[in-house]
Amino acid sequence: MRKLLALALMALLSAGCASNTTGVGYYWQSVTGHLQLMRAARPVDDWLADDTASPTLKQRLESARRIRAFAVSELALPDNASYHRYADLQRRAAVYNVVAAPALSLKLETWCFPVAGCVGYRGYFLESDARAFANSLDPALEVAVYPVQAYSTLGWMNWAGGDPLLNTFITYPEGELARIIFHELSHQVVYVQNDTAFNESFATTVERLGGARWLTRSTDQARADYATFDNRRRAFRALTRSTRERLKAIFEDAELPDDTKLQRKAAAMDDFRQRYAALKAGWNGYAGYDPFVTRANNASFAAQAAYDEWVPAFEALFEREGRDFARFYDAVRILGNRPKEERLATLRELAPTALAASDPARRQPWPTSTSNAITNSAWAARASSPGAGPNRPKTTST
Repeated sequence: MRKLLALALMALLSAGCASNTTGVGYYWQSVTGHLQLMRAARPVDDWLADDTASPTLKQRLESARRIRAFAVSELALPDNASYHRYADLQRRAAVYNVVAAPALSLKLETWCFPVAGCVGYRGYFLESDARAFANSLDPALEVAVYPVQAYSTLGWMNWAGGDPLLNTFITYPEGELARIIFHELSHQVVYVQNDTAFNESFATTVERLGGARWLTRSTDQARADYATFDNRRRAFRALTRSTRERLKAIFEDAELPDDTKLQRKAAAMDDFRQRYAALKAGWNGYAGYDPFVTRANNASFAAQAAYDEWVPAFEALFEREGRDFARFYDAVRILGNRPKEERLATLRELAPTALAASDPARRQPWPTSTSNAITNSAWAARASSPGAGPNRPKTTST
């Protein structure tokens, strides 16, 4: 009962999930959804000793255990209960995100919650609830519903076992599995209310830096597998970023009437799909981004931006702090405590340094669970990006 009451309290303090209104049902399904996830989780050691668990799963869990230890010893990430258990949810996603934007804008609609603050998405444990909420929104909005493979409870639930490893991402390439774990743990280090771009860009920076460090100590096969995966992702990010910038320029042109903006928007979207087809032709049949491309709209493009917007600035800050993760986290905490305008001004000052110092591939115009990354769901979900967005190898539709 103590755990259930605590979960209920957390639901009232967080970004809830489920019904279309902010009532008892809204928060209760948030509680029950997360509680079901926690109940499905068992210690990694139990899975490794389970004769019915597949050899492949056991190998992935062993990798995850090494990654988790590395996160503490090498990246100064929290040493707590999170990611020492595993749950098979028997579904393709941990939660489902809903995002929406006007027809001539890349600014997401926002919803506000006491702990998570104001965010540009709503998360649901059941896809049917997510789609019901999406259908209830103003028809003039462009809406996207997409699966989220992982989410963070921001450390609030470590007393109850912490955030578990999930079947929704355990099979990813080793380098990507490491990045997901590093990203989600980063949300337990720093989380700033009402600033999704700050939170996600910080976590994406940690995952990139940490993932690169992990791979230097991994196997040649792991590095090769990850390189194949990451090269596709970088190429797709470049395409989506350039399209997003083109759309932004159209929407912000005060000289254009709305009808002309809509025509140019349609042309930009057609060009995006044609360029994607040319890109995909060199991927040996890989079609993981097809669902995103098919349903791409303002909402799905806008949802991508948060994950990479301030990554160059955070990378510059990491360099300034001597590439020391503990010092870096302290600097980010200080920055996060500043008023938002002052915080953004500092990030803008840092960003040009990072862009100038980055490699040519990093300077490409690409925009990160989503994680998800995305933060969201009952607490902070990794919205890695809508549909088969540019951060995770998804093959599901939205």
